[in-house]
This record gives sequence, structure tokens and C-alpha cells, in this order.
Amino acid sequence: MKSIAVTMNKAESVKNFVEIVNKYPYDIDLRSGRYVVNAKSELGVFSLDFSSNLVLEIYNDSCDDLISELSRYIVS
Repeated sequence: MKSIAVTMNKAESVKNFVEIVNKYPYDIDLRSGRYVVNAKSELGVFSLDFSSNLVLEIYNDSCDDLISELSRYIVS
């Protein structure tokens, strides 16, 4: 499993983020504090608090292609 800090600031970026993660067959969660949602669910992602960074939890160790595609959302 890999955990990566991400941020999104507009509805359009949430839609694009969900489209990207839906391309991959493994489980991916998004966490904000104690709340965890399926990152492939647009409604679930919209329910999170975007005022601080979110944590993307990828349940696969071979996910460099996904990380590369999500580079614009990753907090460095």
C-alpha cells in the first residue's frame, strides 16, 4: 500500500481525478481526517473536506503509472 498527500480545489479537478483513478483495477481510497471514501466514487470524493490536504491510499505497490497521471494533484 502507498499513501500520498493530494489536493483538489475545483469541482472540475474532482471529476478529472475520479476519471483517472477509475482506469485502474485496484482499490484506491481517499482519506480526510477520520473519513475514508472510495476514490472511484465522485459523490464520495465530493463529500470530503477540501480545506486541507487529503491522503490517497493505493492498495497496490505497482502503481507508478497512476502516480504519474495524478502528478498535478500530488502535494510535494
